Amino acid sequence: MIALKPQVAEEALEPVAGKLMPTQTVLSIMAGVPTGKLERWLSGNDEAAPPVHVVRAMPNTPALIGEGMAAISRGAHATDADMNRAERILAAVGRVVRVDERQLDAVTGLSGSGPGYVYTVIEALADGGVKVGLPKPLALELAAQTVLGAARMVLETEEHPAVLRDRVTSPGGTTIAGLHAMEAAGIRNALMQAVEAAARRSRELGE
Repeated sequence: MIALKPQVAEEALEPVAGKLMPTQTVLSIMAGVPTGKLERWLSGNDEAAPPVHVVRAMPNTPALIGEGMAAISRGAHATDADMNRAERILAAVGRVVRVDERQLDAVTGLSGSGPGYVYTVIEALADGGVKVGLPKPLALELAAQTVLGAARMVLETEEHPAVLRDRVTSPGGTTIAGLHAMEAAGIRNALMQAVEAAARRSRELGE
């Protein structure tokens, strides 16, 4: 498994370049570094070297508590067995999906960097609770559990978030008042731009 900063990866991998066995699977969780580049580095830039079986993955930090979300894609020489091996490893700490490598920068922008966005949302919700009179520990618990519960509703009901939102939005009620304030502040656009910026940075790291 390769878990390095992209900026130092080529130099750090020099000691193992050209020394991998054909039966070995290389699982990379580096942001932005394409499988083709890893294959060249790990073969020592020797076209006559045995093919290197690379699977590229983008997990996220909730894997630390078994609630991760990872996407994997295969390199030019990776086999179904390599993909299955990588999936088994990552499935031990969360969900896994298979995607085309062209989508991995977008995955990085969404689920790879996503926990950072969600932590900010939770903090902002809790701060809002404090502003209207709740103690900070209570506000944080309410905010975090609300986000967790809403996320599980989306995953377990498999219904569109808009459908679930409409069910809790009564005419003239509190939720529509809050949603109106959120839209006026541009939260939807801010989150979309965050994903786009992170995906763009992931592509830059691979150049």
